[in-house]
Amino acid sequence: MMTHRRRMKLPDLPITDVIDPLLEAVRRHGVAVLQAPPGAGKTTVVPLALLEAGVVEGRIIMLEPRRLAARAAAERMADTLGEKTAETVGYRIRGEARVGKATRIEVVTEGILTRMIQSDPELTGIGAVIFDEFHERSLNADLGLALVQEIRAALREDLKLLVMSATLDAGPVADMLGAEIVTSEGRAFPVETSWLDQPTRPNTRLELSAAGLIQRALAETEGGVLVFLPGEGEIRRVMQALVGKTAREVRVMPLYGAMPFKDQRAAIRPLEMGRKVVLATSIAETSLTIQDIRVVVDCGLSRRARFDPGTGMSALVTEKVTRAEAEQRRGRAGRVAEGWCYRMWTKGAEGALAAYPPPEIEAGDLTGLVLELALWGATERDLAFVTPPSDGGMTAARDLLRNLGALDRQGRITEHGRAMAKLPVHARLAHMLIRAGRGAAQLAALLSDRDPMRNGSDLLARRALFGPDGPSSLKAEARRLEKLAGRDTGLDWAEAAALAYPDRIGLRRPGDQARYILSGGRGAVMDDGDSLASARMIVATDLDGAGREARIRRAAAITETQVRALFAEDIEEIAVCAWSKRDRAVHARIQERLGALVLSDRHWKDADPAAFAQAALDGIRDIGLPWSKAATLFSARVNRGRAAGLALPDMSDEHLIQTLGDWLRPHLAAPPRNAAEIRALDTLPALRAMLDWDQMQMLDREVPAKVTVPTGREVAIDYGAEVPEIAVKLQEMFGVTRHPTVAGEPLKITLLSPAGRPLQVTTDLPGFWESSYLDVRKDMRGRYPKHPWPEDPASAAPTARAKPRRS
Repeated sequence: MMTHRRRMKLPDLPITDVIDPLLEAVRRHGVAVLQAPPGAGKTTVVPLALLEAGVVEGRIIMLEPRRLAARAAAERMADTLGEKTAETVGYRIRGEARVGKATRIEVVTEGILTRMIQSDPELTGIGAVIFDEFHERSLNADLGLALVQEIRAALREDLKLLVMSATLDAGPVADMLGAEIVTSEGRAFPVETSWLDQPTRPNTRLELSAAGLIQRALAETEGGVLVFLPGEGEIRRVMQALVGKTAREVRVMPLYGAMPFKDQRAAIRPLEMGRKVVLATSIAETSLTIQDIRVVVDCGLSRRARFDPGTGMSALVTEKVTRAEAEQRRGRAGRVAEGWCYRMWTKGAEGALAAYPPPEIEAGDLTGLVLELALWGATERDLAFVTPPSDGGMTAARDLLRNLGALDRQGRITEHGRAMAKLPVHARLAHMLIRAGRGAAQLAALLSDRDPMRNGSDLLARRALFGPDGPSSLKAEARRLEKLAGRDTGLDWAEAAALAYPDRIGLRRPGDQARYILSGGRGAVMDDGDSLASARMIVATDLDGAGREARIRRAAAITETQVRALFAEDIEEIAVCAWSKRDRAVHARIQERLGALVLSDRHWKDADPAAFAQAALDGIRDIGLPWSKAATLFSARVNRGRAAGLALPDMSDEHLIQTLGDWLRPHLAAPPRNAAEIRALDTLPALRAMLDWDQMQMLDREVPAKVTVPTGREVAIDYGAEVPEIAVKLQEMFGVTRHPTVAGEPLKITLLSPAGRPLQVTTDLPGFWESSYLDVRKDMRGRYPKHPWPEDPASAAPTARAKPRRS
C-alpha cells in the first residue's frame, strides 16, 4: 500500500480556502460533511488534496451520480497531474473501466460502489470513500452511505468518509454520521437574474415559450447559453422550434444522458468560434463546468421517477423545479465570468416552489434496495438511512422479488437472488437474463434505457434497432449484457419479456379490443389503432401508471401456449363461487388462473354449499337486506328495547349487514341464487334466533308486539316511528282512564272514526276525554249517528259495534 506524500500543484479554486480545515476534520474524526456551492471546485480538488496531504492510506473512491460527470471529473484530475486517466486517477462506469495498478483515485458511478462492498465488505485496500453531489439523494447513494457507515462501525474504523454537496441541508447527514460540517462560501461571479413579467398562458407549448426566451437571451447577452429542459423529447422540440431563428454563428447542441459520450463531450467543449446554445437535462446541473457558458435559461421543470406501490409501476413525472435546483442551475452562469439567468416563471411564483427535491428513497422503485439489503443480510431497520424508505415501496419490492424467485417466503435471499444481484441491471432484467440466457441480451439492453422509437407499442418492431443502422450505444450495451447472461434457452422476445414482467401479462377484456387486465390485477389500455390492439394476450414492458388504467407504451404479443409453458407451476385451478354485480346472481365456476388472469372458465356443478352461502351474503350486501313486514316489526321492537336500555342485540341495518355471516348464514340451508330469491327471503327466523329464551321473554314483556284494547282485541304496535304507536277506533278505547305505555314511554294512539279515518292523535288519552273529545263528539254525532258518542267516555263501555237496532 502506498503511503508516501505526493507533491502537486492544486488548482486555485474557491474550495482551496477550506481545504486545511477539511483535512483536519477528516484526520481528527475520520468523517466530515463538506458544503460548497457550484463551481467551488470540490469535485476535482478535494480528492487530490486528500491524496497530496497523505491523509488517506490506500485508494480513494469517489462516487458520482452520472457517467458523464464521473468521466469528466477523472479526466480533469488526471489533467491537473499532467497524466492520462488510468494512471494516478481512473474511473469505472457501466460498461467501461479506466484504472491501472498505480491508480489511487477512482471515480465511480454509485452502483459500482455497491458491487464493491457486496463482494468485499471490508473494502480491502480502500482508505476513503467520498460521496459527491449527495444532495441529489439517489437511492444508490443513500444505500452506499448506510453500508459504508456500517463497515466503519463494525469492520474498518480507519476508513475515511466524506460527504460533499452543493445544496444539501447538511444538518441531518452530519447528525447521522456524527460529523463536522465544513462550509465553503465559494467565489462565484455575480449573475443577473430575470423573471417573466407575467405567467405564461395556459396551454402554451413549452417549446415555443422556451425558444422565445432563448432568442431574447441571445439578443441581450454574450457567451454560451445553457438551457435546462425536462427531457430528451422537449430538447428535440426546442431544437426544431429554433431552426432558422438564430444567427448563423450560433450552434444549438443537445446534452442528455442517453447520448453517445463523444456527442456529450462536444457539448461541454468550448467552441473556438461563435456562440453555442446547449439544450440540457438536469445532467448539467452539477459536477460539470461548461467553460464558455455565461447565460442560463431555466424552463423551470424537472423530470423525476415516481413509484406507485399500489400499481408496482414507476412513471416519469414532470414537476416544477425546487428552489435548490433553480439555484444550482443559476450558478452555472457564474462559473467563469459574470453571467445572466433567465427564469421562465414570475418572481412571485418562486415562493411557491419546494425547497429541495424529494429523495429517491421516498418516491423511487425500491426493488434494487431490497435485493441489496437481502444480499447484505439486513433489513432497512438494521442500517442508518438519512431518510427511511417508505413502507409501501418496500412491500411492493419484496412482493416482486418473491415473484421473481429472488427471495423466499421469509424474505431471505435465494441462490437465484444472489445471481441476480451480480448483474448490473434491474432485478426484472437480471431474472430474464439468467432464465432466458444470451438470446435476451438485446431485449435487456432495449428495456434498460429510453425507448429510441416513438411510433407504436410493438416491442418486436424494435428488433430493427440492432441492425446496421441502429444506435451504436444500444448495440454495445447488448454485447456487454450477452457476456453476463446465461446460456441461450431459445426463448423468443415475448417469452423473455414475460419472464421479466410476470405481473404484466395481459389478457384482453371481453368485448374491449384495446383493454386488458394484467396478471398483477391492474387494468391497461392501448390506442385503438395500435398494431397490437387486437392481440388476445400481451406482455406489457412499459406502462404509464397514471389514471384508472395504465397506458401501454411498449408490449409484445404472446400466446396462451407460451404463457402456460413458462408459468405452468404458477397456474392454479380455483373453484370460485361469487356474486356477480352485473348479473345480480351467484356464479359458481371452476377457473384456471395466472394471477388475476382467467385462462379457462367452466361451470361448477356441485358447488360447495358454504361457498354458495358466502356468495349469497355478498349478494345481500349488494342489494340490501330483504325486509318482510313481520321482520321489520320485529327488528324495530328489538331496537326500541335496546334504546330503552334492555340487553338486546343491535338490529340496525348497518350492524346487520356487517354481521351477516354470524346471524343469517346459519339459516341459509338453501341459499338464494339471484336477486329475486334474495328479495323473497324471510329473515324473521334468523332475527328471532339472535335472542335467547330469556331475551325473548323480556322483549315480549317490556316491548310487546301487540296491545290489548278494552274491547279485548289485540292491536299490533308499530315501533318504526319515533314513538311506538297504534291505530284504533275511538269507541274501542271508552273507559280508559290511564294512558297505556310500552318500553317505558307513552303509546302514541291514533283514534279512528267508524270509517277508519284519523280523528285525533294523542299520548294522553284521559286528557283527550276531558278536552278535545267534546269537539270531536259534536262533529261526529251527526255524521255517524249509529255509533255511540257518550258524554263521559271515561266511564262508557268500549265497543267495536254500532248501536243495536231498536225492535
